[in-house]
This record gives sequence, structure tokens and C-alpha cells, in this order.
Amino acid sequence: MANFKYSAAGMDLTKQFEGCKLTAYQDSVGVWTIGYGHTGAGVLAGLTITDEQATVLLAADVAREVTRVNKSVKSAIRQNQFDAMVDSVFNLGCMAFNGLTLLKMVNAGDFAGATGEFARWNKAEGKVLAGLTKQRAAEAAPFRGPVGAAPGGVPAVSANAVGARIPQAAAVVETAVAKAAKKLR
Repeated sequence: MANFKYSAAGMDLTKQFEGCKLTAYQDSVGVWTIGYGHTGAGVLAGLTITDEQATVLLAADVAREVTRVNKSVKSAIRQNQFDAMVDSVFNLGCMAFNGLTLLKMVNAGDFAGATGEFARWNKAEGKVLAGLTKQRAAEAAPFRGPVGAAPGGVPAVSANAVGARIPQAAAVVETAVAKAAKKLR
């Protein structure tokens, strides 16, 4: 089991590709989304949040994926490879991460093979999306050649530190949903 924290560079990667939208919208496959790719039952049309709320939601959402990747990776990896896998799993919403060929290749130490696996996940409803293609290329990059780990001393987000903020994230969504419902009345 790996024991990594999501680095600031990883969080920046997620923020870069997810983008931040403070008003709920339907993504390319019709899922209601807000902030940095946050989804869930409380995300509905008309919902708005603040930048701070978006950051709290992202931290809580990413914490789950940090735990998932840490529990699943059995081989020695570098920080930037961990960050790439967390970003990918967060974006894919991949509950079946343990069954992915990508993880099997990483655990076998076949990083060259893992590089190619990222590219397979660039579609939404069967259609290739340019944004996903760019994101998967960025995630695959740390698995090509001898790339060093993320710079030392960079603040990281740990699942434990963020775990305490998950109830706060739920309260943020609940409050925002109540405000949106009020507007719609």
C-alpha cells in the first residue's frame, strides 16, 4: 500500500483540467456538476457556490481518491505518478479502479504500458473529447522516462487532513441547495 499525500502540483493539475464553475451545469454527459467537477445528489440546476466552497468540495472529493489510490497501488511509484493517478481517478469517477489494466500495469512495474492506458480514457459516451485527450496526456507524462518526484517542501493535501472537512463540504452543498430552492420558489 502506498502512503502518499496529494501534492500541490497534483491539486493544480486537477484544477487546471476540471476548471471551476460556480453555477451548476450539466457536463458533457448530462451530469449536474459544480465547482471543480463536484457531482452528487445535491447538485441541481440553479445551485451556486463561492470559490471557497468550491475548494472545500474539491478537497473532500479528492480525499476519497487519494485513499483509493493509496490502498490500490502495490508497487514503488513517485509522487508525480501518484498525483497523475489520483487526478485520473477523480476525473473518471472510477469506482472500479482496482480492476483497471492501468493499475495492474503500475503494480507490475510496467510504467511504459501504463502510459498507453491513460489514453484509453478520453471519451464521453463513446465520443473522443479533445479536453480529455489533453488531460490523459498530462497524466501519462510522469510514467514516461525518468521524471523526478514533485519538488520537496510543497504543501500537500492528505486524506486525513481533508477528512475532517467532508462534513463541511456536505454542509456547503446543503446550504447552497437550500438557497437555490428558495430562488426557484
